[in-house]
Amino acid sequence: MLHKESDEGRRQLTRLGLGDAGTAGEQSLNDVELLAEEELEVEGETDEAERDVPKEVPTVKPPETALRNQFNYSERASQTFNNPYRERGTSTEPPPRTNYSATANQWEIFDAYQEDLERQERQKEKQKSRDKETERRGNNKSSAPEAGQSEEIQRIGKPAKIVERMVNQNTHDEIAQDFKYWEDASDEFKGNEGTLLPLWPFKSEKAKKLSVTAVVFNPQYNDMFAVGHGSYDFLKQGSGLICVYSLKNPSYPEFTYTTESGVITLDFHPEHPWLMAVGFYDGGVAVYNLREKTNEPSYSSSAKNGKHTDTVWQVYWQENDLDNNLNFFSISSDGRVTCWSLIKNELHNTDIILIRLNTGAELDPGAGGLDLACGTCIDFHKFTDYLFLVGTEEGKIHKCSKHYSSQYLDTYNAHHMAVYAVRWNNFHSRVFASCSADWTVKIWDHNYSEPMFTFDLGNSVGDVVWSPYSATVFGAVTDDGQVHIFDLSQEKYSPLCQQSVVQKKKTKANHLAFNKHYPVILVGDDRGNALTLKLSPNLRKCLKDKAYSTENEVAKMEKLLELVREPAEENEK
Repeated sequence: MLHKESDEGRRQLTRLGLGDAGTAGEQSLNDVELLAEEELEVEGETDEAERDVPKEVPTVKPPETALRNQFNYSERASQTFNNPYRERGTSTEPPPRTNYSATANQWEIFDAYQEDLERQERQKEKQKSRDKETERRGNNKSSAPEAGQSEEIQRIGKPAKIVERMVNQNTHDEIAQDFKYWEDASDEFKGNEGTLLPLWPFKSEKAKKLSVTAVVFNPQYNDMFAVGHGSYDFLKQGSGLICVYSLKNPSYPEFTYTTESGVITLDFHPEHPWLMAVGFYDGGVAVYNLREKTNEPSYSSSAKNGKHTDTVWQVYWQENDLDNNLNFFSISSDGRVTCWSLIKNELHNTDIILIRLNTGAELDPGAGGLDLACGTCIDFHKFTDYLFLVGTEEGKIHKCSKHYSSQYLDTYNAHHMAVYAVRWNNFHSRVFASCSADWTVKIWDHNYSEPMFTFDLGNSVGDVVWSPYSATVFGAVTDDGQVHIFDLSQEKYSPLCQQSVVQKKKTKANHLAFNKHYPVILVGDDRGNALTLKLSPNLRKCLKDKAYSTENEVAKMEKLLELVREPAEENEK
């Protein structure tokens, strides 16, 4: 199709003999001839100009094509349909009105205000009671999450815990392999020296700003231990925390108990491992039952039923009394050694002995407790039930008996500063160890007033513990964050291992505990961390000895004591 007004359209119309189109075609042809003649004239002029001007290379430009609309344009429009408007109205009945009028005098206004005040007071009391109830319910829910759960969730609680332990074991697989199989091969070339391999660190988010004040392994469940958190600083006292961990789950504690006062000491019952005695900074004691899913203690002391007036530094479970009641002992800075008996649902206390400053004078009842010494630690004999040792802040150690409450069996001028720990040997009946803030650890024979061995560790010694597998091996921790392991049968003058175990500088190592079943020790520091460490073979040689027995361990210690006592006896002769 061609437009009729185009050149080609006009030519075709001319051929067909249409008049208008023919004239138009002739005119267009004439126009074309005229344009051709003009172009020839222009070319002639340009040729003459090019003769005078030097030739340049012409630039080829693409031909410009004019865009023409070959179709007719038509404008179109449409209009949509508008919906008709509708009106809707509703009518309501006016509310009923009543007219009221009254006269008010001064006493009626006063009575109205009094009634309003009483109503507000009643509402406040109700709100307080509701807040206490919700808080109590919240504590119960947080301490015992299974109490409000359905039976189905309780049913899967134990399998979920097993799965959690499996996941943790896979996560810490390398540490678990070291715990089970690692033996330091370099011990063969070190003589008697040994090392400590760090294993799992145990810490809780709630105990970030608290120190580890007690660590103790469970006597029956070898993988379970408890960590007490508090503060030794008088100006930084607050709430405390008890965390019960398992070596099978290093990521989160099995049980957690929050206390109003800082925790200072812990001890598990040897026959009932679910009972845990606790001593607090404010002088109170309590007994927690791990079987009960509650945050509250089963037994606790108060000002009504009797409590210490100062910090309780140590608690120690004892055998049942004559009435077959469970009982434990506590020692405090108020100078009292107290026996606590669990009778029905209450704690009954009896003072066993009062620690006096002047051992030669009798206790003055009118002194008001000013002549009492500050007790810091206590330990009962492993073979003689009535015999126990008491360490004091003045540096003395008293040998006492349950049968004599008014006097000591013996007194040792042991240290120049406060005694932090005294421990009877687990094998030999006459030997005990003590440590103090005067940087020393001393080994004693309780029949002699002078120590058998004295070791200067170069810093304040926080704790000393005998090993459960050897009569000559013991460990100590110092304020510079180091652990010292001694074996008197191998080396009498220096430790076999002296190793720093804390993660940061200026961190103190406070307490130490040996595991009875595994070659593992537990160390607590003042930043709330508890670290497990594995002993290398040189630190537990006696376990590989074929002749290992309790009698041989006693004989080894007896031989050491004879070597130490011989020069003194010869001089006396």
